[in-house]
Amino acid sequence: MVNEEFLKKLVTTPRATGYEFGAQQIIKEYLEKDVDEIYADRVGNLYAVINPESSFKVMLAGHIDQIGFQISYIDDDGYLWFKPLGGFDTSTLPGKRVKVIGKGGTFLGVIGKKAIHLMKPDERKKAPEMEKLFIDIGCKDKEEASSKIQVGDFAVFDYGYDRLGEHNYAVSSGFDDSIGAFIVAEIMKELAKDKNFYAGVYGVSTVQEEIGLRGATVAAKRISPEVGIAFDVGFASDAPEISKKDVGEVKLGDGPIISIGPNLNPVLVKRIIEIAEKNEIPIQPHAANRGTGTDANAIQLSGAATALVGIPNRYMHTASEVISLDDVKNIIKLVVKLIKSITEEDTFIPF
Repeated sequence: MVNEEFLKKLVTTPRATGYEFGAQQIIKEYLEKDVDEIYADRVGNLYAVINPESSFKVMLAGHIDQIGFQISYIDDDGYLWFKPLGGFDTSTLPGKRVKVIGKGGTFLGVIGKKAIHLMKPDERKKAPEMEKLFIDIGCKDKEEASSKIQVGDFAVFDYGYDRLGEHNYAVSSGFDDSIGAFIVAEIMKELAKDKNFYAGVYGVSTVQEEIGLRGATVAAKRISPEVGIAFDVGFASDAPEISKKDVGEVKLGDGPIISIGPNLNPVLVKRIIEIAEKNEIPIQPHAANRGTGTDANAIQLSGAATALVGIPNRYMHTASEVISLDDVKNIIKLVVKLIKSITEEDTFIPF
């Protein structure tokens, strides 16, 4: 259920929000021989469909985009200035390696700032301002840099996929949310082995989640599903300085995060929990007392019964995010069983 070669290829492909096309092509090639239909829309979403003739539609959404940087200016000395694509803690950025994908190819870069030795005492106490950070690609002047990069090109962290420790953990930049898109692809792969179930399933690798759930909004409107499930990373609280009172008790390897709250359909959530218990699949309940800030928000607004299944994640929105592959396996197993449990009697209407 976890094709690690495919996962590594996907997570290491640059896919800053708005620039996801290379990763979408990888997913398309992975699924096109297994599903009944596969196509894209003008926004850049990728749809893989099984049982398209069914009137009961289930939408599975994982956003493929990752946080990144857009080049906004090239100065006379050849340094690249940028604007953020998504949210960053600027204190984590200086010295990080990045891939800059430009008109002339892909180039190694380093995010630069003034050395600590040269900073005034009050500067040392503050996180650097984004506007004072730049990317060094080793060029001597603007002419050289402009032959490789142009304004509008993008960059992402240049940190690969690796195993961490001996507990089936993996580390990479951009698990938010390549791992969600990966899970959707693996669920579709499993379902394709035996298509004898009631629902039509629309696996969507959505785009531009990091700047406002744009891809999921378009996809949910297009599909108009009865049920929608979003897959996204959630905060693990098993690392130092994370308040369990704020984010709940969530550990890597203890199972998927099942959100409970007003954004989520209670009948669907109950079904998920019951299937998990019946099949001895570990889960971690999470109280989501408002809109979740994920693709689930957009899917709910289409009128679908919505659920959010989370992948516990340490160090979110940094260059090295950590997840458990055991959690990934359990999510795939759980959702495959959920989809196969749906019958024509299910409405998921709460009362």
